[in-house]
Amino acid sequence: MASVEFLEPRIGREWNARGIGSFRDRAGFDRFAAAYREAMGALEEPAGRYTVATSYGQVRAYRFGGGEGTPLLLLPGRNSSTPMWRPNLPGLRRGRPVYTVDGLGEPGCSSQTARIASGADQAAWVSETIEGLGLDGVHLLGVSFGGWLGVQTLIHRPERVRSLTALEPFRTFGELTAKSLLVSLGSVLPMPARWRGGLVGMISGGNRRARETPAGRLIAAGMEHFDIRQPPPARPADAELDAITAPVLVLIGGRSIVHRDPERVVRYARARLGAGVVELWPRASHAISAEYPDEIADRVERFLAGVESAAQGGAPDRPAG
Repeated sequence: MASVEFLEPRIGREWNARGIGSFRDRAGFDRFAAAYREAMGALEEPAGRYTVATSYGQVRAYRFGGGEGTPLLLLPGRNSSTPMWRPNLPGLRRGRPVYTVDGLGEPGCSSQTARIASGADQAAWVSETIEGLGLDGVHLLGVSFGGWLGVQTLIHRPERVRSLTALEPFRTFGELTAKSLLVSLGSVLPMPARWRGGLVGMISGGNRRARETPAGRLIAAGMEHFDIRQPPPARPADAELDAITAPVLVLIGGRSIVHRDPERVVRYARARLGAGVVELWPRASHAISAEYPDEIADRVERFLAGVESAAQGGAPDRPAG
């Protein structure tokens, strides 16, 4: 693995008054940096590493694989970053380059410089990152908060987005459960490290071993040492979802702790997304991307093939099963 470079990490709580996420102190940053390097070391070697300037800060991006297909850009979940995609990269990069980003205002290698106050702001830095990478168009794939972020990009800055795959999108098609709110509080309230590890296991469908992986340790380190200073993700209005015209694939886990009623979430998403394919995966938890990497890679490839065929006048994708 190539050396890891952090882009001007924000350290110290004085950044919080400016609405900028930061590591609480130098010791905490050092612990997180060690966990990040460990987790990145478990990935395949990136084919490219980029620093992209946006209106809200510098974004660290990586490229994996190659090929002639339209690029796929991955948006990580809250308190997550590029290493979370380790199980998914081998399958997703078949025939197309895959780009990953560390989100602005999140624990990772990117560096926030301006307040991010709305979904429109979030969409702006994503769109500017795509442009800064020199990409005319991309397929987006986001998990959890990244799925919400992908939807916000379709609402506010859809110009360069060819499609979106949203895995277990956070607060997009339904309200949150009490358990998911507890996990969210774990990133802002002081608590013992073992409790934070338990929250990582909770979000992973009760998998206690999730916190023992490099990616799990990295997420726990971010929750412990980094202050996110952004407003809670706002649920999109019906009219905003109705206006989306890009092809969308939504996968909802039947065992997810995020959704109060997964079947109701699926019905609502299908009603709102005219160009959407919405599926319930009954055995999946909120950690669907890590639980079913091969199945998701196959499903996404079939979806993208349908999107690209439809763009050329062919038949669109249909729901699985």
